[in-house]
Amino acid sequence: MADTTNNLSSSSVELIKDQSRFDKVLQDAGNHLVVVHFAASWAEQCQQMGEVLNELSKDPKFSHVTFITVDAESLAEVSYKYEIVAAPTFIFLKAGNKIDRLDGANAAELTAKVTKHSLILVEDLTKSTAKQDLNERLKQLINSAPVMLFMKGSPALPKCGFSRQITQILNEQGIKYSTFDILEDDDVRQGLKSFSNWPTYPQLYIKGELIGGLDVVKEMVESGELKDLAPKEEDLNTRLKKLINQSPVVLFMKGSPSTPRCGFSKTIVGILDEVGVPYTTFDILSDDEVRQGLKVYSNWPTYPQVYVKGELIGGLDVIKEMKESGELESVLKEQA
Repeated sequence: MADTTNNLSSSSVELIKDQSRFDKVLQDAGNHLVVVHFAASWAEQCQQMGEVLNELSKDPKFSHVTFITVDAESLAEVSYKYEIVAAPTFIFLKAGNKIDRLDGANAAELTAKVTKHSLILVEDLTKSTAKQDLNERLKQLINSAPVMLFMKGSPALPKCGFSRQITQILNEQGIKYSTFDILEDDDVRQGLKSFSNWPTYPQLYIKGELIGGLDVVKEMVESGELKDLAPKEEDLNTRLKKLINQSPVVLFMKGSPSTPRCGFSKTIVGILDEVGVPYTTFDILSDDEVRQGLKVYSNWPTYPQVYVKGELIGGLDVIKEMKESGELESVLKEQA
């Protein structure tokens, strides 16, 4: 059988085929940026993004950046570590630590992230372009959770009285929320004031819309408006219960059985089809709330996930082990 991983390689971007080589590349890079392209040989988009990565590697501005490609399916342990559920995915590392990621084929965003994290000054990057990039980042942060609080510090360790009060209110109201510490990023701290035309912190956003600061939130609590406006966590849990019980065997995957969008999903579909037990699927790419919520609900951080009669069986590794032991067919057919 031909080595299809060769399709992932490019003229100046190394294709990593084993764990030891991957670790050595990270060690040799030191504190410099390493851009890791997690790819699949069967995905056309990976080949296209591989060409983009190859062009970036030739740019003199990025001469100190290390660009590598990893076969996501061959190096399953590395893929698992970085929660790779799709190809292509790009992970950005410095000193062995993940500092950013990019999911999907987006050449413009890949270039922007490489530029940002390489710490190379680009002479033709105008102020207007820099402002536009910041605004895009602010939009992503604001919409990263249904309820988003920009505060000083964290809920466990607030660093101003106003931030402490607003987290207490949200907790008392039973509202699930995410936070961003504006003391950790001065670009966000200053940029969000102009972006939202709100000069102080904390700032609370619900479904991407600015609600206001502490005084506004207090008024909305008194009127009962805040609790009505905020999404309820229990609503998501109820929905997740319905989804995992929609049929005796349910597979949460990326894509669909006919068009899986990651190698792990493709493999698990093949196993279930071979067993011959009917099952239904849910595309976690179609609903980020389900994608993130199910990880917490089931305490299982990766996809795909298989449920039988509402109980989590596990992911690809568990299903493979059960198939090899002969346990999988009996469990699925007995329950189905």
